[in-house]
Amino acid sequence: MWGIVIEPRWLDVREESAAIPRLPRAWWGQRVALFADVQVGERFSGSAVATTRRVVQRIIAERPALALIAGDLVYEAVLAPHHAIPVAVDLVRRLPEAGIPTYAVLGNHDHALETERSVRAQEGVARTLANALEAAGITVLENKAVPLPAPGAIGAESMPAPPARETQPLYLAGVGDHMSRADRPRRAVAQVPADAPRLVLMHDPASFPGLPAGSAPLALAGHTHGGQIRVPGKPSWTVARLPPMNRKWPDYCDGWIEGYGLAGNRIYVNRGVGFSYVPVRFGCRPELTFFTLNPA
Repeated sequence: MWGIVIEPRWLDVREESAAIPRLPRAWWGQRVALFADVQVGERFSGSAVATTRRVVQRIIAERPALALIAGDLVYEAVLAPHHAIPVAVDLVRRLPEAGIPTYAVLGNHDHALETERSVRAQEGVARTLANALEAAGITVLENKAVPLPAPGAIGAESMPAPPARETQPLYLAGVGDHMSRADRPRRAVAQVPADAPRLVLMHDPASFPGLPAGSAPLALAGHTHGGQIRVPGKPSWTVARLPPMNRKWPDYCDGWIEGYGLAGNRIYVNRGVGFSYVPVRFGCRPELTFFTLNPA
């Protein structure tokens, strides 16, 4: 009862700090919100929908400079094509309507990998979701990088002036989904000028090792659900470690993943909001993360 009724609605709001080399002065002290894995359309996903409403309300109340959605807004949308996508988009459209720049990448369930067998059908589902998000004011990135609009500086008056080279805009590179074989991490970051500051957003952390060394001082991901069911006091003991799941899930789970990827790159994995396979979260609360950006 705890894992079905209480914990899926018990939101964990985390505050993290992240350093980005050559961060533009306008971004010093600014906050970035991250969430993932809403999974609208999964069985008993009502709790995840309710929790996502609270996530969106919290982001709007906190007024970060940027909101990022790390994929899997829907769960196999073809099972409920007239329900899952409209509900998911209506949940998050309030972010751009509130004036918060919002960007997203798509995940494996957004491509309906488990219910659609042909690549063309998978791409069709993903395209339908991406078009609906774009129409709602949310930019969807697939192996693409864009410069971010500069927010007003917060607390920058007390900081030393940045070197002249730090006048480039902050870029956001979005990586396609790994499980659908749509991720091209090198292509995504290749669109960022060599010395420009950047964030990298992806759904699956398995895309992270494909990033060139020093190209992702802050990479953000979801997908793992933090293992979803964990032994209390032993966060590394999760259902994801048991066969046959351990053949699909690598050793990362959530939070900052040390010793993973190439030199100069760092990744944070969000636990997400919803669930897959079973409608349970135990020892693994849904997560909303805020990152305060600082110059390295």
